[in-house]
Amino acid sequence: MQGALLISNYLMKISASDVRIGNLVEYQGKLWRILKKSHVKPGKGGAFAQLEMKAISDNTKLNERFRSEDKLEKAHVEPRQMQYLYPDGQDLVFMDLETFEQMSIANDDLTGQADFLLPNEEVQINFYNEQPIGIELPASVVMKVEETETVVKGQTAAGSGKPAIVETGLRVIVPPFVNTGDKIRINTDTGEYMERADS
Repeated sequence: MQGALLISNYLMKISASDVRIGNLVEYQGKLWRILKKSHVKPGKGGAFAQLEMKAISDNTKLNERFRSEDKLEKAHVEPRQMQYLYPDGQDLVFMDLETFEQMSIANDDLTGQADFLLPNEEVQINFYNEQPIGIELPASVVMKVEETETVVKGQTAAGSGKPAIVETGLRVIVPPFVNTGDKIRINTDTGEYMERADS
């Protein structure tokens, strides 16, 4: 009972559509970290959020559909500003900007988020009971295109995109006018191209 009481003291309500990847929520009596999120608008009825979640306690995964207005309990976490330094095998090394202590987080614990991290970038890492449980990425990041196809003039596929690989190895579909060496802004929730960024 005390554990349940402890959890309830650290929660606040948030609508399913406002949940972000990396957030910690309580659902069905467990704490879950949001791994993936997609918005679905069916032809009939209201929109809903499809959330893929991973339980903090036992690493089980759950795919759940919520109406956009459904409320979830967001766990209170202790945010710390940290700087991403470098990858180290299967881990990523971060430095606390206040204490300058370094710590490693397993790449597997940051499903899908590591692709948005560049060395020396500042991120917020959320701690729960002194344990790092996830990163809060900015809503978008700017990255350099390392590789993409050149579009031949007069090619008919002008309306569709082409694959590009950015400096972290992430694959993004970009418009035909984006070239190798360009900097682009990417949505960290969806991994989608937003716009070309001024270098």
